[in-house]
This record gives sequence, structure tokens and C-alpha cells, in this order.
Amino acid sequence: MITVRKSNERGHFDHGWLDTYHTFSFADYHDAEFMGFRSLRVINEDRVKPDVGFGRHGHRDMEIVTLVMSGQLAHQDSMGNGSVIRRGDVQRMSAGTGVLHSEMNPSPDEPVHFFQIWIMPERRNITPGYEQTTFSDDDRRNVLRLVASHDGAEGSVTIHQDAQLYSSLLDGNVTHTFAPGRYGWIQVAKGEVEINGTKLTAGDGAAIADEREVKIDGRDAEILLFDLA
Repeated sequence: MITVRKSNERGHFDHGWLDTYHTFSFADYHDAEFMGFRSLRVINEDRVKPDVGFGRHGHRDMEIVTLVMSGQLAHQDSMGNGSVIRRGDVQRMSAGTGVLHSEMNPSPDEPVHFFQIWIMPERRNITPGYEQTTFSDDDRRNVLRLVASHDGAEGSVTIHQDAQLYSSLLDGNVTHTFAPGRYGWIQVAKGEVEINGTKLTAGDGAAIADEREVKIDGRDAEILLFDLA
């Protein structure tokens, strides 16, 4: 069964400096029907204007994964990490017992477009941690490239949850097989795709349940696919 969450059904706020869409309930946006899916708690699609961003603030007990679509994002945190995240970079921050961080657009003239994903950890009060790696467009073209996983397989960042996140740029089709008892979520970042006959466009998401296999066909498309316990 594939249950579609249309782009225009998401929570949307334009704060001037920040244009943000929330797939699931977040901050001032609340929808009792969309509090998350399995361990997936947040998918925020954000566009931040130049030279502004999210000032220093705190989190705990959450696995936070950030992927930049275009532009750049400057990260600083209370663990002493500082980096600039660009297209292809995947950042994982485990908030655990508590961490402070900021995410700013350092460019004076270019906006940044990125996804921030929250995954509930398998246990509370883990030691905070940080990891960042890069997957080029070629690494992800017409394959489902594992970019985050429980065991850090295939060079992916490690998350403290039984979940895998795949990224793909599609001009053709890919197939993913779910183990028994697994669930999925697909998020379309760009273009159009068809998943087992269901059509999705940019901004759309879909929950996947009781599907042994999904075939995803896309043209000039970019997707995120979650495999969840």
C-alpha cells in the first residue's frame, strides 16, 4: 500500500528569511494525522536567504540528518564541530544527552535549499556525536545510494536507529526490496517519479507498507528513500 502525502498538504510557513515545508508536525505546525512515520519524525524542506539562518539552539534525543540540495550551510555546535555543508554532503548529528548548534547560510548572495530529517533514536541519553561525508551526483545517479544507516555500511553516516536512508538521481528506474516487516517512505526532492504505478512530483512524499518490492521510475528526478523497522 502506498499512501501519498501531497506537497501542498504539508505545513508551510514563509518567514521572509526562511521558506519552510513540514511533512510532519513540527514547531507551530500540528496535524494529528501526520506526527511522523515509524521512527521517522521530521522531514523539513527549507530555503534560507543569504547571510541569515538558525541561531544557536538546543536539541536532545534525536538523530538529525541534513542534506543540502543547493547553496551552502555553515554548521557550528557545542561539541566543537564547525563545517560548511554543500550539495552532496550528508551530515549526521546525534543530539543524545543534549547539544547546542547553529545552521547559517554564509553566502552573501546565494540562497540555500536543504532537507533536515529527524529520526528517533533507538535509546535515550546517548553520547552526542557528529559525522559528515560526501556523495557526488555521479555516486547517486540511477542507483539507490545508501547515505545513512544503523551500521555505517558502504561509507554511509551512522545513525542510532534501525533505519536506512538512500539518495538517488534518476533518469531511469531503480528497484528496492523490503525485508518482511519493513516499511518505507519516499520523498521527492526534484522532478517526477512513478512508484509501483503511483505518480509523485517534487515535494510529494509517500508511506510504503505491505509492499515487498518497489520500482521507482523517474526522469530528471531526485529522491530520498527510507527503509524503516
